[in-house]
Amino acid sequence: MNKAVFLDRDGVINGVIFRNDNNLKPIAPWSLKEFYLIHDIEEPLLNLSKSGFKLFIVTNQPDIAKGVINQSFVEKINEIILRKLPIDEIKVCPHIDLDGCDCRKPNPGMIIGLAKKWKIDCQNSFMIGDNWKDMVAGGNTGATTILLEKHYNRSVHSDYRASNLSQAVEIINQLAG
Repeated sequence: MNKAVFLDRDGVINGVIFRNDNNLKPIAPWSLKEFYLIHDIEEPLLNLSKSGFKLFIVTNQPDIAKGVINQSFVEKINEIILRKLPIDEIKVCPHIDLDGCDCRKPNPGMIIGLAKKWKIDCQNSFMIGDNWKDMVAGGNTGATTILLEKHYNRSVHSDYRASNLSQAVEIINQLAG
């Protein structure tokens, strides 16, 4: 069985946007002009990959269902990420909560699907995210959860907390021994 690190996209891999001066609710970029990779994330991801972890992004993108962005825009962002970072696969949930799908976090469908496809042992894997839905989805699979601390997630419960991806990787390396 393989081990993996599941990563949320917005707020972990790329920056988030705050619209209408709302600093409490981070939103995914709606244009390539708004999209940027978070500074210095390539090295910690390479470290994880070299340590034998498969790396996956699992991302909710409800703006597709809302008609704010289209699937091809999300695919373009995914292409950029896959070209620049050592990510094995990206899974996208294009639904809203009312759709009742099993892939939209906090449901664990994307993680479970990747675990089956790649023969992942979730008990020896990790979920890194920046909101409660990431933590619940990871926890529901038995993965250890690591919350990247942001001003908008102080009350979110997780197994561990980190100030950035590098610190999250240090936690993973300590736990994985």
